Amino acid sequence: MQTNLTKAKLKAGEAVYGCFSRTPDASLVEFLGYQGWDFIIFDGEHGTLSVRDCEDMCRAAEVRGVTPLARVMVNQPHIILRFLDTGVLGVHVPWVNSGAEAEAAVQAIKYHPRGVRGLGGSRAASYGQTMSYGEYVQQANAETLTVIHIETVEAVNALPDILAVADVDVIFVGPTDLSQSLGVPGQGGHPLVQEQIDRIFEMTRKTEVAIGTIAKDAAAARQWRERGARYLVITLESVLGPACREYLKAARG
Repeated sequence: MQTNLTKAKLKAGEAVYGCFSRTPDASLVEFLGYQGWDFIIFDGEHGTLSVRDCEDMCRAAEVRGVTPLARVMVNQPHIILRFLDTGVLGVHVPWVNSGAEAEAAVQAIKYHPRGVRGLGGSRAASYGQTMSYGEYVQQANAETLTVIHIETVEAVNALPDILAVADVDVIFVGPTDLSQSLGVPGQGGHPLVQEQIDRIFEMTRKTEVAIGTIAKDAAAARQWRERGARYLVITLESVLGPACREYLKAARG
């Protein structure tokens, strides 16, 4: 089983940088692996990725030692299990609105004694070929990363209960969905949204849980870092779009 270098860096107090990829293509992931990302998130919520796609994308990420993660579509054990069995080393769990829902997510991600994740000879367990199941369970529980999305006012209000759940590694702020929850859809910079984000940062800073969010560009990532975030993500489209436009503008000019 691959060591989760992203989790190790977070636990050491470092910042990590990743990219959402929703295109079901292992070659693209392999190419991204050469660029220096700490982790790549295979987006099963806002994309067309299947579990089989995710498995091949894991293989591609492992070629370059990049941490493979998955964003699942719902906080349900059987869905989380299928993605974890492909070999991803952690899960982004969306729409977590209570401590009980956070606990359910952790239990779905972890094996006994912490959780109830189903155990079998999947790719994640090296098909049972390299170590005993007992050894694998211990390693998997140590290496898997749990990223909880905070995307509603309800979730912000429940954040103290969510933060009290053991083995939550990252609180991931979702400004866009939060803006919808506050009645100002798409306005991530709106004072109402920023007020709630300030609350999230204030509560989370008092714990050992890392704060994460999505940054539209490098300047935004630096601003989030200054604010205290250490788990910074950008979408692949946000990287490719400006690069393409800049090239075409320069070439045609």
